[in-house]
Amino acid sequence: MDGSKDVKAIGVLTSGGDCAGLNAAIRAVTYRAVVGYGWTVYGIEQGTAGLMHRPVQAHPLTTDLFDGALLRSGGTFLGTTNKGNPFAFPRSDGTLEDRSNEVIEGYRILGLDALIAIGGDGSQAIMRKLAQQGGINLVCIPKTIDNDIGATEVSIGYDTAVQVASDALDKLQPTAASHNRIMILEVMGRDAGHIALASGIAGGADIILIPEIPYAIDHVVQKIEALRQSGRNFALIVIAEACPGPDGEPVSRHGRYGGVGHALGEALEKRVDAELRVTVLGHLQRGGQPSPRDRLMATVFGTHAVDLVAQGRFDRTVIWRDRHVEDVPIEEAIATYANVAVDGPLVHAARALGVSFGDAMPVVLGEAQ
Repeated sequence: MDGSKDVKAIGVLTSGGDCAGLNAAIRAVTYRAVVGYGWTVYGIEQGTAGLMHRPVQAHPLTTDLFDGALLRSGGTFLGTTNKGNPFAFPRSDGTLEDRSNEVIEGYRILGLDALIAIGGDGSQAIMRKLAQQGGINLVCIPKTIDNDIGATEVSIGYDTAVQVASDALDKLQPTAASHNRIMILEVMGRDAGHIALASGIAGGADIILIPEIPYAIDHVVQKIEALRQSGRNFALIVIAEACPGPDGEPVSRHGRYGGVGHALGEALEKRVDAELRVTVLGHLQRGGQPSPRDRLMATVFGTHAVDLVAQGRFDRTVIWRDRHVEDVPIEEAIATYANVAVDGPLVHAARALGVSFGDAMPVVLGEAQ
């Protein structure tokens, strides 16, 4: 394919966990493709599952659908899935089967010239494998609240997740001060502490625990005691779900992260003379109205993805780097995992404020906030 004149129809789908900003990305894809190039856009429902279904679960998208409400809505109106890998799709008897050819056939049935997939690193890896097997012209857009895709500085959904967590700290602080309590907030973050770090700094946390920096319960207790000596009657702690428990062992439920906040609370109750309360945000960080920055990034990513299709440049992922929208090969985009830089500017700024990461760094006495 060479140029926009060869394109008549494209598809767009969302894959993996939902997050805020997906509808804004779909809106941008639709507007750019329909108004900018005169193409037909098919919205594919429930990710790759929609392409497996017969008849294919997809419908044309027009600019009339986007009257302003969807731009402001969380989730994805197309639906998504984070299970059912088409290369190892579960049967009712528990065995797995390869249904990848059904996905490829669904692409052909719709008569698509290209496909834009919005997903995280796992979804992009699956989509690329499908594209290579079936000759699908693919462009990807990064989305993940964890912000852990190495090639891009920001992914759709991250900013809103940080905003939700920061807002939670804003609400926890007054009640913590009113009741002389230690408040523990457990936030998402698959194996990276970006949400915990950013929201902890923005929300004035005293202790931020992230998987990239090993912590010891003794140092956490030391920081709490230092706050008390300074005249503070409360403390705010943010912990990422991927952190190990105080005993150094992973904490999970049914194979998923979750529960480390309560494990930390139980350990601290034995060590400090104060009431503790634990709040687990969970999927609240995925939902809700997308922040302005998530809408902005989704719009920039969506329009650039369509332009890549028009240029015949496939097997690419749109990224944001050095204050510019760029694109790189999908393989390069998902090759590296972006953990928190333990010597980076955010960690440095937090330490400069006296925030404890529960490690062996000296504890700085805090002042009342």
